[in-house]
Amino acid sequence: MAIGKISVVIPCYRSEKTIGKVVRLTREEITKLGYTTEFVLVNDCSPDDTVGAITQLARTSNDVIAIDLAKNFGQHGAIMSGLHHVTGDFVLLMDDDMQTHPSQIKKLLGAMDENTDVVFGKYPARKEALWRRLGSKFSHWTMQVMSNIPANIEMSNYVLMREYVAREMCRYEGPFPTAQGLIFQITTHISNADVEHFDRESGVSGYTLRGLVKLWLTFLNSSMLPLRIASFLGAFMGAFGIVLALILVLRRIFDPNVALGWSSTIVAILTCSGIIVMALGIVGEYVGRLFLTVNKMPQFIERRQVVGDPTDETPKEPSSQTDRSKS
Repeated sequence: MAIGKISVVIPCYRSEKTIGKVVRLTREEITKLGYTTEFVLVNDCSPDDTVGAITQLARTSNDVIAIDLAKNFGQHGAIMSGLHHVTGDFVLLMDDDMQTHPSQIKKLLGAMDENTDVVFGKYPARKEALWRRLGSKFSHWTMQVMSNIPANIEMSNYVLMREYVAREMCRYEGPFPTAQGLIFQITTHISNADVEHFDRESGVSGYTLRGLVKLWLTFLNSSMLPLRIASFLGAFMGAFGIVLALILVLRRIFDPNVALGWSSTIVAILTCSGIIVMALGIVGEYVGRLFLTVNKMPQFIERRQVVGDPTDETPKEPSSQTDRSKS
């Protein structure tokens, strides 16, 4: 007898060749552990035939929902789309490339006790390029500083959460969602489970350096710290300038022959100007995000979804998270 349902949300991009295997192995593993399954597969406007692959899975399996987004909204936009369709007691977030391997699900479930709401998979050894590993460490450090994340918790894309956490995440209406950031705003009952990081089944990562920087900037949504740092730097440089000016005046009084240096003036101007421009850039980023939020820029737009069989296919007007909040 099944002891509960696990909803599996998978954002799909260039996974035409792998998503079928991911779903099959995940279903086998979850069923073996005594749970029933529900899959929400979200095609993030992949250039290959990923949409055809997930549509076929939905038409041949009664536990699969296939969602086709109208354009590329990014991994976290696709995750938010999927979370609006889950009905399970637990929600599992995983990738479509077999790096978050189904064989490790039992370790996540094993760490989910009555005092835990969310379990992140923790990789003792990552199968990624050095620059990706360094970028992940930097992002983790940034989130720790900006969101007061406990130092002993490591984030990843392999996440098991209780249903209420996913439900609360769906209440966020801003256009720049970050799944991990939202989780830490909802609960502190979070733990890690050591899991093995497998090699990518095929292809290469869809994340470019530009995409990773864009993802990192979404952390601004969960903290005012950058604005406070900019204010502190401005105050510090202002005080430093006043002290330096007093020193120069006193030196000039006691030694009229002291030459005022052109180079020191230029350095001071460049330093202060750089800090001012940086502060303006930070403020501009916040203002721009506020502008897009006020104008209700959607997290995602679903072009169509397929559930169960061909008769359940429902092409529809572009719907979004904003539309659902009104209904």
